[in-house]
Amino acid sequence: MADEELQRTLADVGAHFDFGEYETEAYITVLEHGRLTASEIADKTDIPQPRVYDTVRSLAEHGFVEIHESRPMQVVAIDPTEAFGDVQTTLDELVEDLERRYTAPSKGSEAVSLIKSRRTILRYLEDVITTAEYELMLSLTPDLLARFEEELADRRDEGVTIDLLLAPAATVPGADEYDYTRIASAVRARRGVTTPVAAVADGDYSIYTAREAIQEDGDRYGVIFNRTELGFLVSGFLNTVVWGSATTLMERLDDRPYPRRYASIRRCVQELDGVDDALDVTVHGRDVETGERRTVEGELVDVAVGPDQVTASITIRTADGAEVAVGGQAAAFEDIEASELVVSTEA
Repeated sequence: MADEELQRTLADVGAHFDFGEYETEAYITVLEHGRLTASEIADKTDIPQPRVYDTVRSLAEHGFVEIHESRPMQVVAIDPTEAFGDVQTTLDELVEDLERRYTAPSKGSEAVSLIKSRRTILRYLEDVITTAEYELMLSLTPDLLARFEEELADRRDEGVTIDLLLAPAATVPGADEYDYTRIASAVRARRGVTTPVAAVADGDYSIYTAREAIQEDGDRYGVIFNRTELGFLVSGFLNTVVWGSATTLMERLDDRPYPRRYASIRRCVQELDGVDDALDVTVHGRDVETGERRTVEGELVDVAVGPDQVTASITIRTADGAEVAVGGQAAAFEDIEASELVVSTEA
């Protein structure tokens, strides 16, 4: 489809979505580049700079782009097959042509992003779930569990350890009513309706939002921690405050073969406590006193867990005989704050 014909067709469709001339031009431009700032949109189009913000916010409200509230603000393309997915019309030819022009946006370099709108928050929640490689921790509502049930089952089938918290407890099915073993390693229910919605993949890619943000669009935001140590803020909060105040519905020890990877030392200690096998541990993390990155390898010699199963640590003995204490997020008494642990059987 030629450019002029494409713009005419899109303008016709745009009448259904209240597309104007500026919205049409901005939308095609963002599609072709994947991710642009407001200034870049103004430079690449005939849209006056003062009108760019209103134009892209109008597109975002209709679900055609995402806005990341960073500095500068980022306008991110959404795959047209999804943006037009709910429209039951004969748009196939138009969408296919737009798809050929679509450039998938990169994850971006920002460590933290603010996102708004229910659709965008749900998109990133799904992304966190589906990109988990070895460990996933979530706080969901029962409705969100139903929405992402198959994605969670797929992650379990791939060997991902999943700790799932559901709230409010009054609406959570009991273990005799629902087969949680298919979608999680451990499941807890929490009473409070104020329990946040959150997910952490492998300890470093996470999303956090209030549950009101996924019930309706409004002034609520979600926060994305993208491949950064700041993801431990969400992980630490879930592992201590939220998980520790919930009631267990189902829990089973991991039967994965070694080597096993962990982002949560709580989960690591829970599975290693009482194991008689000789095990080696490789720890990636930071020195508690200097903050420098450290990698330490050695034989597991001790496992310690608090009575609430929230506080936990391990001790390993290195090849030179030194004993190193390893803790989790914000460790203070141990030698290393671990971000990843790899446990294997001794050769």
